[in-house]
Amino acid sequence: MRDREIDSAGFRSSDQTQSEIRFEGMSCPVPLQDYPHILMGHGGGGKLSAELIEHIFLPAFGCQSPESLADSTVFCIDDARRLAFSTDSYVVQPLFFPGGSIGDLAVNGTVNDLCMSGARPLHLSAAFILEEGLPITTLQQIALQMGATARRAGVSIIAGDTKVVERGRGDGCYINTAGIGVVPAGVDISPARARPGDVVILSGTIGDHGMAIMSVREGLEFEAQIQSDSAPLNSLVAQMIDAWPDIHVLRDPTRGGLAASLNEIAAASRCGIVIEDERLPVNPSVQSACEILGLDPLLVANEGKLVAIVPEAAVADLMAVMHRHPLGAQAAVIGRVVADHPGIVVAKTSIGASRVITIPIGEQLPRIC
Repeated sequence: MRDREIDSAGFRSSDQTQSEIRFEGMSCPVPLQDYPHILMGHGGGGKLSAELIEHIFLPAFGCQSPESLADSTVFCIDDARRLAFSTDSYVVQPLFFPGGSIGDLAVNGTVNDLCMSGARPLHLSAAFILEEGLPITTLQQIALQMGATARRAGVSIIAGDTKVVERGRGDGCYINTAGIGVVPAGVDISPARARPGDVVILSGTIGDHGMAIMSVREGLEFEAQIQSDSAPLNSLVAQMIDAWPDIHVLRDPTRGGLAASLNEIAAASRCGIVIEDERLPVNPSVQSACEILGLDPLLVANEGKLVAIVPEAAVADLMAVMHRHPLGAQAAVIGRVVADHPGIVVAKTSIGASRVITIPIGEQLPRIC
């Protein structure tokens, strides 16, 4: 067997080049979804969610194509200043879980969505839908954790609303947060900016948040308790942008996991993406939980990780910055953007085979954020 060559980013080339393998059409076709009622999968960040956006919301609101959508929307207020705006809702069960709660999750999720456009988050709003019978002490604990998390992230909660629904109709507490931030001059981060030759960087282990939720729900116990990775990424992103302003893409792989984020980037940029299974960082406890439950870590949600797609020349500088930051200490180069098989994500296995990574239809783990 002839030796594989190693390129400048440390990737081994297989005996068969990517251009010789035809990935188009290899993923199983999904039939046209025609559901008369909303399913849990419509909220999962996968194909069903995309169908709602493309066929219901975008036409009704007169918005752009789904390929141009990102975690937050950037708009200009004059020739020199740009703002980013984002909103998200949180319906996680249980309300408290190892490593976090619905309160800090609501703050971190919106802060991170703003960061993924390169923005510096400034202010949030918070709206609560409370179920009759929720203990006041529970709500107080959620609010205290939200406030502490906002202060830690350097943002202010400046507006809000409260509604109460009848007992049995609200599952305790739902939260919606919206946020606004300022995009620095010269920063242009978008899923459409991925280019062949770019390198894919992951900031740390995947699947921690989703499996922390599921381990509580299923009563699973491991030698080391699985903790949610919920955290605000704005300080890490700010340092990355300071080191290399021309980052092409940032995405936080929440619902649908890393698989959904990479597929969305591939579709928006009309490029292919190749990752290597051996390079994916996964905590052993998370891997064990996924095997027990029959789940793929690539499809499990994260709440404190990011994927960055950057020019190859930026890799050394960005990895040095990330490794010095607590939220990027386990950062790893996991793949490349390629010109072949546009719109398709492919993983190379440890034995040299390749498999197509598709976006999930619905949600493996409902109600995790």
